[in-house]
Amino acid sequence: MDYMKEYERWLGNEKLDEESRKELESIKDNKEEIQDRFYQELSFGTAGLRGKLGAGTNRMNSYVVARATNALAKVISSYGEDFKKKGIAIAYDCRICSDEFSKMSALIMASYGIKAYLFDSLRPTPELSFAVRYYGCASGINITASHNPKEYNGYKVYWQEGSQIKDDIADKVLAEINKMDIFDLPSVISEKEALDKGLLVYINKEVDEAYYEKVLSLSMRDDSEVNKDVKIVYTPLNGAGNIAVRTVLDRKGFKNVYVVKEQENPDGTFPTIKYPNPEDTKAFEYSEKLAKEKNADILIATDPDSDRLAVEVVHKGEIISLNGNQTGVLLINYILNSLKDKNLIPKNPAIIKSIVTGDMGTAIAKSFGVEMISVLTGFKNICALPNDWDKTGEKTYVFGYEESIGYNPGVFVRDKDAVSSALLLAEMAGYYKKQGKTLIDVLNELFEQYGYYSENTISVVLEGLEGQQRIARMMKEIRNIYPKQIGNASVSEITDYEKQEKTDLLSNKTEKIDIEKTNAIRFLYDDGCWYTLRPSGTEPKIKLYIYTKAKTMQESKNLLKEIEKTVLDVLYTIE
Repeated sequence: MDYMKEYERWLGNEKLDEESRKELESIKDNKEEIQDRFYQELSFGTAGLRGKLGAGTNRMNSYVVARATNALAKVISSYGEDFKKKGIAIAYDCRICSDEFSKMSALIMASYGIKAYLFDSLRPTPELSFAVRYYGCASGINITASHNPKEYNGYKVYWQEGSQIKDDIADKVLAEINKMDIFDLPSVISEKEALDKGLLVYINKEVDEAYYEKVLSLSMRDDSEVNKDVKIVYTPLNGAGNIAVRTVLDRKGFKNVYVVKEQENPDGTFPTIKYPNPEDTKAFEYSEKLAKEKNADILIATDPDSDRLAVEVVHKGEIISLNGNQTGVLLINYILNSLKDKNLIPKNPAIIKSIVTGDMGTAIAKSFGVEMISVLTGFKNICALPNDWDKTGEKTYVFGYEESIGYNPGVFVRDKDAVSSALLLAEMAGYYKKQGKTLIDVLNELFEQYGYYSENTISVVLEGLEGQQRIARMMKEIRNIYPKQIGNASVSEITDYEKQEKTDLLSNKTEKIDIEKTNAIRFLYDDGCWYTLRPSGTEPKIKLYIYTKAKTMQESKNLLKEIEKTVLDVLYTIE
């Protein structure tokens, strides 16, 4: 794309609103900024759209969102009138322009004769997935940028099962986008006309109550088994989780829930933190102060759209952070033990994780006779399996999770669900508190039983066109110059997900793997340690996932540091 030519086209178009025109005129002498805004179209894929807010083809704005929504409407319509009549559910989070983009999307859908069910205020992402299933919709839209910084917004698309779209649908939407001129889109009916025609319906407490009922049904233990006096500090990080999380905890009888006041109410500027990602322990700064005041047992933070959740535990007076793998294995162990105690482990049970999630959960699941299945990253891939099992009955979904603090313990939502996860974590903390244990005590018991697993995820941020190109070079060249040996361990197996093949270096045999193609590569060493590299699908970064296992935690952590240094040293040589 000729970025300067596209910049001038935008400036010269009479349909460009005045605010956007002034914004673009203000950068007329900043060639680098013009290039960043116009060197490409903001990419649409299975994650929908995500980018910085602002005018330009590589930005989130009303023009880009409107074109994507028109394209989605055409794809829905292509499946016939009966499918079209199912309608679409639309939600949004606390971010800047989220409410504006969601209403615009609803009216565009209504203009195509597609009934839009629009939430009357912000809601958690899992409730959007639930609403798609509740109303039997054809599709869903959620306006959110999840945990990205405040400068970002995004656009997620769901299909009729309530899970995010995969390549088959995303490719059709993209094909329609590519046919459209961003300044030459069909006219849109008014809100009044849409309401009068029954093509716009505002969703209120009916869906909330149905969702809360399902969340509460996930409780694993009787009240008599759980210490409800457990003290919980909770922060929604100024996002969409506040009402839903507090409601289900209260209804389950957890009365000692202390909310961080500075982060309680929705605010898309995220005034207390630069990066509203609960994976980053900096997001817990205010929570930790409150935890010390209240003598709390656990601290829970949900991200701005409340699909992801992080946990810290007070153990012997110290606040200890759990990573996504650790929280996942605690939930797996709690769920499976609870089901086993009640003789309720189902027939053909399965847990699903991503290819970059650790192996400790697999060991625990195996001890209960539960299969662990690995899929590509993203809950669209995790939830694709229960979508299939609904039809085939082949397996029974028990739990799904990712190392990136995403968990789903139920089948009524087909995405990450921080609301359900918060309920189970509170219950789990209360259950073990009644036994005189913290979650750290339980985690240490699991390490003793299954081995000492350590993990780390490193993100190398490389922004702009040059950054994008360097990430591509890194992914290409690491396949040839990877470290053959780290410490005393040698590479024994390479799984190249782009080539869809696995090579055993000891026997020099290569076999095809039954998994969708993606740009990721995994290196397994003969001591059982491994790492995977892949570019992020939503942010300008390359991600390195490292996993180790040893006989002691110190040995496991030492291996982690050694792999990190060795791999990054090689990676940084790729300019």
